Amino acid sequence: MKTPASALRYSPSQLNLLVLLRLAIGWHFLYEGIVKLWNPGWSAGSFLVDSKGLFSGLFQAMAANPGVLEVIDFLNVWGLILVGLGLMLGALTRWAAIGGIVLLGFYYLSHPALIGIQYAMPTEGSYLFINKNLIELLSLAVLYVFPTSHIIGLDRLLNRWFTRTDSGSAPAEQSPAQRRSQETNIAS
Repeated sequence: MKTPASALRYSPSQLNLLVLLRLAIGWHFLYEGIVKLWNPGWSAGSFLVDSKGLFSGLFQAMAANPGVLEVIDFLNVWGLILVGLGLMLGALTRWAAIGGIVLLGFYYLSHPALIGIQYAMPTEGSYLFINKNLIELLSLAVLYVFPTSHIIGLDRLLNRWFTRTDSGSAPAEQSPAQRRSQETNIAS
């Protein structure tokens, strides 16, 4: 059974670090998407052609088909932008985390971190199975299971908006004692 977001208990340092992680990953996705959007010559084609590993044939075939490549470029740019915005604003963050996990999963499958594989684009170091894409993917999985946007983010407002009663009135107000108890639970 799922625990409602209002019942989650994070210490202030846990909440702050999770929100900072969400913002940092969101910024990374948003920035990467905007840079690709503003560069009219950008295409995922060279990345896909450079693919190695088990699925390299599939990725290279995608790059060879101009129509498919155009769709991939569009989905990549706007996927990065939407995931980044969702994470930074705390809006639909679980969906944003899933979208980011899917994108990073494709990046990792296209360029797995295996011994003896040389890629045209240089990397920042030497990897064995674990690389920055996999680390960021796992970080998004952490954000998925430890949501913070219902405490700090637009999801808090969206949740209130969609939990109104059918009559259009807002949910019953909490007493000051209930609010203090809830705030103590979150802060502890």
